[in-house]
This record gives sequence, C-alpha cells and structure tokens, in this order.
Amino acid sequence: MRSRSLLWIMLLILTAGCTDTSYPGNQPSAVPSNSPWFRVLAADSGFDFVHSLGPSRRYWLPESVAGGVALFDFDADGDLDIYCVQAGGILAGDRSEAPTNRLYRNDGDLHFTDVTDQAGVGDRGFGMGASCCDFDRDGDLDLFVSNLGGDVLYLNAGDGTFEDGTAISGLGNEGFCASAAFGDLDGDQFPELFVSRYISWSPDKELKCGSGIGEDYCSPNNYQAPAHDLLYRNNRDGTFTDISSVSGIQSVYGNGLGVVLADLDQDGRRDAYVANDGSPNQLWRNLGDLKFEDVAIPLGCAVNLNGSAEAGMGVQAADVDEDGDLDLFMTHIRNESNTWYRNDSGVFSDVTILTGLSAASRDMTGFGMGYQDFDHDGFLDLFVTNGRVLRTRDSDGTDDPYAELDQLFQGEGGGRFHEVMPKGAVANAVKYTGRGCAFGDLDNDGDADIVVINNNGPGQILVNEAPKAGGSVTLTLHDRDGITALGAQLEIHCGDRVLHRHVARSYSYCSSNDPRIHVGLATAAQIDRVAVKWLDGTRSEHGPYPAGTFASIRQAR
Repeated sequence: MRSRSLLWIMLLILTAGCTDTSYPGNQPSAVPSNSPWFRVLAADSGFDFVHSLGPSRRYWLPESVAGGVALFDFDADGDLDIYCVQAGGILAGDRSEAPTNRLYRNDGDLHFTDVTDQAGVGDRGFGMGASCCDFDRDGDLDLFVSNLGGDVLYLNAGDGTFEDGTAISGLGNEGFCASAAFGDLDGDQFPELFVSRYISWSPDKELKCGSGIGEDYCSPNNYQAPAHDLLYRNNRDGTFTDISSVSGIQSVYGNGLGVVLADLDQDGRRDAYVANDGSPNQLWRNLGDLKFEDVAIPLGCAVNLNGSAEAGMGVQAADVDEDGDLDLFMTHIRNESNTWYRNDSGVFSDVTILTGLSAASRDMTGFGMGYQDFDHDGFLDLFVTNGRVLRTRDSDGTDDPYAELDQLFQGEGGGRFHEVMPKGAVANAVKYTGRGCAFGDLDNDGDADIVVINNNGPGQILVNEAPKAGGSVTLTLHDRDGITALGAQLEIHCGDRVLHRHVARSYSYCSSNDPRIHVGLATAAQIDRVAVKWLDGTRSEHGPYPAGTFASIRQAR
C-alpha cells in the first residue's frame, strides 16, 4: 500500500509541474482575512458551561482526553439545543459535589437556558462524550453518554424530560468508553450503537510519568492495556444486545477514541472506522448480517504514509476531493501531522503532504474537527480545536500549560486548503485545551456554527460570521416514517458542479452534530436537483431549491 501511495503522490507532483495549479504541499500559506470568520458568543447568552476535572489535577490519563458535546433538538421546537459532557473528578468522592453534565435549551436568537434539572439529564459520571439518535423510532431524540465507568442512556419522554433507560437497555458498560455512534448496520431501520473504548484502566493501574518540566500524563501505550470496542445490536424493543464478540470487532485491540459510521466502499452497507491513539486504526468492513472484518491494513488507512501508527483522536468521513466517495480525516498529537486518507474506490492513500494541512498541524495537538462550507463558496472548509496532552518547555509557567489556539482552513477544492488568519478563527483568540466540538446552525440563519468544549476550561459558542461567497440551501432528510435518515447519500447538482454529502451525526471527537446538510452555492442561484440514495438502496430525485431555502426531503412510501 505504501508504494501505491508514493506513486499517487509522484503523479500529482508531476501534474502540478505541467499546469498552472499550485499545490500547497508541505508548506501551506496562511491567508489573512479582512475579519475573523467567527465570534465568541458572549456570556450573557445564557451559555455558561465550564468543564472541570474536579478539585485538583491528578495527572491520571482519563483527565487528558475528557470533554464532549452534543447538538440536538431535544424538545422538537425547530432549533438545536446543547448538551455538554462534564468530567468532575475520577473518584466517586470527587464527583459527589462536582458539577454535572448540562443541557442548554435554545430559546432562539442565540439565547440559552439551563434546563438540566428539569430535563433530568444531570449525569455525574466521569464523562467523555455523547451521541444522539431516535433509536426506538418513537419520534424524539434520545441521548447516550459515554463515561469512564458506567455509560448512561437517557430516553426522551417527548415532553421536555428524559428517563434513565440504562438498566433496561443493556447499555451500562463499566469500561473506559470514548466516542459513540448510532447507525443502522443491518438494514432493519433500527440503529445499532458502536462505542470506542480507550484502554483497560482503573485508578489502581495508574502510572507515574513526567519529564524535566515535572509530572505529566502518560502515553496510553505505557499501560499496555488496549481495549476492544463495543457493538450493540438494536433489538427493536428498547433494548440492545452486546454482539461485540460474535460480530468480529473484538478480534483486534486498540486505543479507540474517535469513530465514524459510513459506507466507505459503496456497497450499500455502513462500515465503522476507529481512530486509535498510538495503535493502528481499524476499518471494520460490514459484511452483512452484523459481521465485520478489519481491512484497514490492506486498504491503506491503518497507519500513515511512513508506516507508523499515529495518535488518532477526532475523525470524519467526507468527500473532500469531490470525486464521489468518502475520504477520512483525523487529528493527531504534536509532532505528527493531522492525516487525510484519500479514498480511491475503497482503497486509501495518505496524501496529507499535498493538502496544505501537514506542516500547519505538526506543532499542534488536534482533537475535535469538522468539515463544513463555512463561507458558502461550494468547497468544504475545516475547523480543528487543539490542546496538548503533554507539556513542553514553551508552555511552562502559563495558566494552562496544555492550551493551544484552534485552527481554521479554507477549502480550495480538490482536497487542498490554506490556513485562515487570525489563528483561532476569532478576534483576540484565547488559548484553551480544546477537546470535543460540534457543528450545527444554532441560529437557523443558513450557516454552520461551532460549539467547543475546552478541557478544564470554559465552553465556547463560535457564531459563523464568515464573509460569504454566495447563498446556501439547508437540506433535512427523513425516511418514510419521518425519522432522520442517517446514512443517506446525496448527489447535489448546482450549476456545473456536483457535490456529494451524507447524513451523519457522530463525527469530530466524542461529539454529536447537526445532521442537516448545509450547501454553499457560491455564484449559483439555486440547487438544480438532489439525487438521494436511501439506506435501503432506493433512489429519488428532488429540487430545484433556490438560495435561502430550508428544505425537508422525505423518502416516498
């Protein structure tokens, strides 16, 4: 696979030398903007979440990776609400007085109200992430919280409140769980649940690590305790069955953090891709009948171009190079670049060095990330929230020695990017230790905003104020029963351009996102037509949709 990747890169370089196309390569340019693309929403908005590691930093591994967020319309009033996952201390004694997870109701006009207690979702576990889905197909969105020790499932009662359905559902795993993703993996319309697990850990297994700077966090590989991930079959009666072993996904261990579900080989079945921290990534090909095999090594997305396993954190599947299949992008630790695996008919190549994303990310530690067309020019842009897991000498003596600025990259098309200045994507950006981030249109104005969870720091809402190249159309896809059509694939025709998107909630890092499809039109006046491939293989066409439209597409019965 490495020779295939090298050949592909050589061909691109030769092509670049014969045309006017300039590939950013390993030295991307940082392009100044007349104004920041985002502004930080003020505290008087009502969003006041502060992530806490408890009364003191213990330098225990789970502290370094905690912090996720979910955007979902829990009360079905038409706008996105925010659920923030809290840590609050690893030991039970620390958590008894610690702050809980928080649910903020969106009241419109970018104002939020904390309704955690009324809704009944104030979990006190050591939280990692969250995933949302109408898993029981009753018309409202349920909430799964992944924890270190004791996951939680909240059932939406449909009246603004939730019930704890953990015990009856069978989802209360006691391990070190990270990201989670719901998706129909067997074609029965009821979504399964895939949960990545980090390592086998408990306080009595904790190690002491440090450097000349002082005590610090250990690498996950120091523990020599990789875990296998979890796959739960939806029994269609409100319960799940753990099929991790019989499905095949426990045949390989890893230090799992990020996970996405997507049809990566275009065979009509959704596969699972896991970003592992310091061990080879896994691509679980869906063989049908809830059987899976890991094909990451032969298909080129287990390790980087040099054959090295990297510290995978956040991950997303998206058609970045506009060729009709889903590529993979993931964030990594400092001294490793973030990595883009180009999908070529189901076979992947690490071509990060040609994208403009390599050198710009090498000094950073990325976690949450997401592709969105923030400026409506028709090309996907990229936002990455950064924050170290290890101190360095240039961070010694600061208020937060793990803090870094976030990064925003503008898409140029064809998988190429340049970094947008000012760094941090906002005016007077402050360094924090970024972890989870989620993407969605919080104010329903037709563009994607961002919510960032900063480890042991304040949460932030970044409101999109990017200079726009054109209008946009927002598409919501529902299946025959009116349930969000997770996994549906869209071919969007807009003038002479064809864009490919798929409906997804779970990507980034430990986070759940707005499943609506935001389409930037650039100079076009409308989307001419949308061809949809539904999860059951049926197809339909829709449109046209003029700029400014919020359209709902429902699968025909």
